[in-house]
Parts: sequence; structure tokens; C-alpha cells
Amino acid sequence: MFNRNLLLSLAIASSLTLSAPVFAGHHEDMATPTIVGIASSNADFETLTAALKAADLVGTLDGKGPFTAFAPTDAAFEKLPAGTLETLLKPENKAKLAGILTYHVVSGKVLAADVVKLSSAKTVNGKDARISVTGGKVMVDGATVTATDIKASNGVIHVIDTVILP
Repeated sequence: MFNRNLLLSLAIASSLTLSAPVFAGHHEDMATPTIVGIASSNADFETLTAALKAADLVGTLDGKGPFTAFAPTDAAFEKLPAGTLETLLKPENKAKLAGILTYHVVSGKVLAADVVKLSSAKTVNGKDARISVTGGKVMVDGATVTATDIKASNGVIHVIDTVILP
């Protein structure tokens, strides 16, 4: 049976559970955690963190960057069809999982003010993700951006409510 704690360790914080004290006062310097550091220290990022480990991407997203991560919450991972996450976390599916996770990452630091001006963004996996603004909501391939501009020492995180698939 799948370890629920591992499942939970794969996602990124939602706007409902991001608390200002966790991120307030951070400046873009070496004292600010990396994207992985932020994800791994927040309970809402547990599923994403576990997926990054399973895909062997922690070192990459802990690197210099800069990166822009469109990070799905634990709740976003729970929306996947039953058994999907468990299958993706198997060692034999490491490349497929890495492809999905790198589809959530853009090279460079793209703040929310710039994201809303885009119609697409080239992801680290090489494919373009569609970006749109509808009714004041920013969408990335159908996922709603629920929190923006969480600054990391190596980039920025924008939280999304759905796992996007290439």
C-alpha cells in the first residue's frame, strides 16, 4: 500500500495555507531558501517535495537558477485520477515524472506582473505551457494560480491548484 506521508510530501502550498510569517521578511540573498527549501519546509508542499525526490530533481531546483516554479498543492495532486501518483512515483516511471515536473518550471525569474503579459511560456521540459487571464484569474494550462511571487534565493514560486500535464 502507498505511504500516505510520501504522497503528501509531493505538493506546494496553496494560498489558503500559505501564512505570511513563513515568507515575510525574506530577501533575495543567501539567507532566503531555494525553491526546494521553501517547498520542503511547508506542509502543503509535501507531495511535490516527494515527487522531486523520486524524479531526482532536487539538485536541479536547489541549483543557482533562476527558475520560476508553477507549484501544485497537495490538493492539486489529489485531483489526479486514482492511482496516477502512485504509478508515477515508481522507479520505472522516473523519466515520465521528471517530464511532468519540469513542465511546471520555466527558466528565469518571471514575477506575476510579467506572467499576466504572456500567452505561453517555454518550460524546462521544452514544451510551451499556455497562459491566460480570465476574470482576473491567471491560468496556466487550465490550472488557476492561487498565490504568486513567493521569492526564493534561486527564483520564484507561483502556486497552482491543478497538476498540469505536458
